[in-house]
Formats: sequence, C-alpha cells, structure tokens
Amino acid sequence: MTSTAQLLTRDKFETCLSVIRKASLQILPLLRIRVAEGKDPQWFYQQLELARQGIGSWGAVARRLNLNDAEISQFTLSLRHLQQLVPQYESGQEVSDNQLIAALRFIGFLELVRSKQPLLSYSTELAGEDAGLQNTAKRQIRALELMLRGVINSAWGSQTQLVNQLKTQFGAEKVRRWLKNAERGDILTGMRFGELAQLLVDKKEFARHYAALYQTSPQLSLFIDRRKTLQTFLDDVRLIRNDLLELRPLTSAQATLLDNYYYEISGAIQKACDEGRMPVNPRALLSCDEDELDDYITRAHRRHEATGGDTEEIKDAIERPDLRNADKQRDVADTASVALWAMVGIGVIGIVIFILTIVNDMNSQPQDNRTPQVTASVMAAEHAPENVSPRDMLANMGITWDENSLRSAIARGDSRIIKLFMQGGMNWKASFAEPALAADYREALTTLLQYRSQMDEPRPCRRMISTIAQAMNDGQSLTSKREEFLLAFCSTPGTIKRQKEELERALLRQAAAQKRSAGAKGRDAPVDDSEVRIQQAIYNAIK
Repeated sequence: MTSTAQLLTRDKFETCLSVIRKASLQILPLLRIRVAEGKDPQWFYQQLELARQGIGSWGAVARRLNLNDAEISQFTLSLRHLQQLVPQYESGQEVSDNQLIAALRFIGFLELVRSKQPLLSYSTELAGEDAGLQNTAKRQIRALELMLRGVINSAWGSQTQLVNQLKTQFGAEKVRRWLKNAERGDILTGMRFGELAQLLVDKKEFARHYAALYQTSPQLSLFIDRRKTLQTFLDDVRLIRNDLLELRPLTSAQATLLDNYYYEISGAIQKACDEGRMPVNPRALLSCDEDELDDYITRAHRRHEATGGDTEEIKDAIERPDLRNADKQRDVADTASVALWAMVGIGVIGIVIFILTIVNDMNSQPQDNRTPQVTASVMAAEHAPENVSPRDMLANMGITWDENSLRSAIARGDSRIIKLFMQGGMNWKASFAEPALAADYREALTTLLQYRSQMDEPRPCRRMISTIAQAMNDGQSLTSKREEFLLAFCSTPGTIKRQKEELERALLRQAAAQKRSAGAKGRDAPVDDSEVRIQQAIYNAIK
C-alpha cells in the first residue's frame, strides 16, 4: 500500500515534470528547435544536444540563453543527471527522494535561465503562495546552521584546539576576524554559513571526524560519494540562505528543495542523537518560538550585510594560506618568466627587422631606369605583414617544442599555451589530461577537446576508466569534464560492452559479499556498494 509520504513525493515530482515540459516549449525555440509538445527530461536533453549540433557549440547555446560557461555547464549537467535518474516516467510510478531532489535542482536552474533571458516567461511555481513555507524555511535554515556548529564543536571538544586548527587551516588573520564577530566562547558563531560547511565537507576533516556519522546513513545518496552529496546540498542551502537574508521571498521550488535537503542532512545526526552518540538534537533545534526565530533572522541579516554576503562556493578542500601564497608566488614567477622571454623575442625580431631594413635601403638606391611595376613590388614587400607561427611564439616565450612542455602546460591548466601547441600541430595523449581532470581545469580541458582529432593515444579507455574509477573511489566526483572525456574517447561499442561486463561483475561481487555478510551475522547487513555505483556512473556516461 502506498504511504502518504510517497503520494506527496509523487505529486511534487509530477508537478516538477509539468514545469519542465512547459519550460522546454519556450527554451527550445530560442535554440532553433521547433516542437509541438514537451516530453520527459531525456527528450529535453536530446533536443538540447540537437540544438548544440545545429548552432555549433554549447557556448553558442549559452549566448542565446544569456548564460556564461559555468552556468550552461551546470544547467546541462543537472538535466543530464535528472534524465539518467528518470529515463522514462509513467504517471503513478513510484518516485524516490533522489529523483525528486534532482528534479527540484533542475527547476532551480530553470529559474536562473528565466532570470537571465527576458524572452522566457514560464512559471516554476509548484504550489500557491503559502506564508507557512517561508516560516518553515527560516526554521530549517536556523536549525541547519546551529546543527553544523554543534557537530563541529562536538568533534573538537575544546575551543582552544579548534582555534589552533583554524589558524593552521585558514590563517591567523581570518581567525582574528571570526573571533571579533563571534559570541564569547564559540568562534563558530563568527563564521559565515559557507565557512562552517567548508569545515564539515573538507576531504581531510570529513574523513577524520564526520565520515563515520554518515557511513551507514540511507540519506545523501544522490551522488556516489556521500561527502560530495553533502557538499552539493550545503552549497545549495548557502544560496537559498542568501536569498532569505537578502529579504527575497523563496520560490516554492526553493522551499521544497530546502525541505528535502534538511531531512537528508539532519537524518544521520538525528539518528546519532537518538542513539546517544551525538549531543546535537536536530528535532529540538527545529522547534523554536517565533521570538527566537525573529532574533536569529535579524542577527543573521545584520551579519550578512556587514560581511558583504556569503559569496564563496563551498569547495572540496580548505585552501591553506601558505599554499595560496606559494601559488601566487609561482604565478608571479611564471608571469615574469613569460614577460622576460617575450621581451627577448621582441628584441630579437626588432634587430632582425633593423638589419633587413638597412640591407633593403642599400639595395634600393633610386634608379631612373627602374620600372613602376618593380618599384611597386618592392614597396609591397617592405610593408607585407609578418606572420609568426605558434611554434615561434612558444620559442619566443622560452618554451621548447616537445611533449614534456605540453604536459606541464596541461598539468597547470594553462589553456593559452595548450592552444599554441595544438595550433602548431602537436599531438597529445588522453593520459596527459589526468592532472587537469583531477583539478577540473575546465578551460584547458575544453581546449583539448576542441583538438580531439590530434589525440593519438592508441587505446586510452582502459587507463582513463581505471584512473577515473580510482579517483571516484578516493572521494572525487565524476565531473562534467570527466564525462565529456569518457564520451569523446570511450563511447565505442567495444568499450561500452566491456564496461557493462565490469558493472555486472561488480554486481556479482556485491551480491556475494551480501550473502557472506548475511550468513555470518544471520541477517541482512549493509555492504559497501561504492564499486557498483562507480561502475554504474561510468557506464551511464559512455553508453
């Protein structure tokens, strides 16, 4: 028998699909795609692919929608994720929480597109105006912030230890600012929401203090990595919180998404509290009177205005100040080196031009018997533009024409140098892109993909799939660029078949592990399913 909660989830999801269909009918004509009716997310994604092929590139699609590169990438990636979770949907079909969250996230991007492109006027409202939604959203935002503070303080215990750790991670200057803004005895009260969340989802901090809390949780399974899922959810909460503190009423899609996020994030913490493993009680934090809520919103709004807003994206790892300074020094040194070699190159070219000018002057003494045609050709030769090849430009910068120099440029994400190598005809190997894929240097990777015909590695797929699978096993995500590389070089029938077999073997191993675990303990016990999830994600990317 279908539960009331499942019925509500299904109703919300079907409303989301209706919104997406109506939005597609306005977006696609702007991209030269004429359609009579909107269909499911998979169809919408296919139509966008056709638009990209017709217009020429995703950049051209982005310009028609008034989006930048990052926004069009997030838009298409969220739609691709939704259509993978819901390839086809029949009315009345059972809907999971992850499917609803993916649909709500995509509607958030539809709202962004509508705000950027004035020709779009579709509605994204999921329900009528409800003051209760706004009040519930405020309570959930307050509870989430207090929850993060409580969990982090619980992990460290001592404020002294926490302050010393924060000095190491963020630097003394930031810590002084936080202490200045904080309530006595709790430095976390002086931090922005995004900074709090960064402490929780940093790769090292999460593995050391919080992974065990979420390890067996049924929540946070939207992506393969629970830490990455938590990071994504908290970053979306940060943006919703910004709107709330800037006194913009939340849309029904935002309020519904926040409601789902709240229970996804708080579920494991509530369970730990009920079992006596965690002093933080989300249920109690959510229950506050109106005076407490108004006081929180007032103080949060005041801090938000004073600090200029919570604008920094929540990243995979905390960027230590010593590493930031080292990067800056390296950038300065690289810039100085390039400038020096450019000056040397300009000087050499100037000397050559000067010598040629003297020689031309010596050989071009005025003669009465010179014909007008010869004089004209000499003048044209003297004023002809001088073409500098990409190889010469690299040489003028002091960069040698070899694979090692190209690999170094790719590893540091230098798209300008990469493009000169490509324009000069240098071939490259897919394995060269591994550091750039790990660092998600999007511009550099896009440049490589533009010259994919020059990729001459004989069999790149085994290594690429193995490297990406290992990175995902280490906690990294299957980024949009990793998906593009897999699709570009590994979507052959043989590779797809081999990956399908790899997925089937992973499923067999998982079933065997489940059977052994059940036999040893006399009941079903949770078994690590990360290998299956990773192989499934890679298979979905190339099929």
